[in-house]
Amino acid sequence: MNILVTGAAGFIGSHVAEALLARGDTVAGLDNFNNYYSPARKRANAALLAAYPRFTLREADVRDADEMERICAEGRFDVVVHLAAMANVRYSIERAPLYTDVNIRGTVNMLEAARRVGIPHFVFASTSSVYGHTKRLPFREDDPLGQPLAPYPASKIAGEVMGHAFHSLFSLSFTALRFFSVYGPRGRPDMMPYIITDSIVHDREFMLYDGGEMYRDWTYIADIVSGVVAAVDRPLGYERINLGRGEPMRMADFVELVEELVGKPARMTTPPAPPSEPKINYADVSKARQLLDYDPKTPVAEGMQQFWEWYQAEMLRG
Repeated sequence: MNILVTGAAGFIGSHVAEALLARGDTVAGLDNFNNYYSPARKRANAALLAAYPRFTLREADVRDADEMERICAEGRFDVVVHLAAMANVRYSIERAPLYTDVNIRGTVNMLEAARRVGIPHFVFASTSSVYGHTKRLPFREDDPLGQPLAPYPASKIAGEVMGHAFHSLFSLSFTALRFFSVYGPRGRPDMMPYIITDSIVHDREFMLYDGGEMYRDWTYIADIVSGVVAAVDRPLGYERINLGRGEPMRMADFVELVEELVGKPARMTTPPAPPSEPKINYADVSKARQLLDYDPKTPVAEGMQQFWEWYQAEMLRG
């Protein structure tokens, strides 16, 4: 297949693009290399992809509607995998205009480009944070939404809803994948696995809300990628699907795991969690198993060992 992957130089995007290339697909990667975190790290990810002859890189911004339509028209893609976004719940709290601009307007631009040039299938990166403080555990896709805790999940709910409009009006196949606490090699420096590891290595304090009595459904990057690739291969009409591990882990236990890997104790403060942070996230993945043959295989201890090996090789060189 011929596939456009937006956000291809990022953490998840680079892994998805690499998996598609490795199996023989043609991939156009799109990224704007913004400075939310080090552009050099994204350039390094893109360089890994450039080793594949079926990869091309388009440096552009999803907010540029005319350029998105031109890229889609020239590419004649079978699928758009839309991963480009401003991420991070906490960072979004005082930046609602930015998240609206990138995540909502940018997504509409991609949907409109796909519609105009006849791309039939659209895979959208959503987030577990759309569930907010839902009371039912584990989180199921039929939980009612509409009470997000920050601009980031609000923007992702808007993307899911807009996808439904394009499906209903134009028969675009649209699959929203709700990612749960993704971690692994190439992980972003604003994500907790990296923050905790880097802080312990460098003897810095970090914040662990509620004394670590919070739970996250850590999901290894290779398992997430397997779900994304399956969604690429299976147009389903309109679907929203959880991609998690389905085994939430207490944050205090997660910190202890990292302490064992690094071989040093953590230094942390333990303030109360802000309103933007739910007590738990916990995926029901039965729908993903049914529709995508999704089968997360990587225990957290094994996945964090892989992350630690990558961190040592890439972050502690020299």
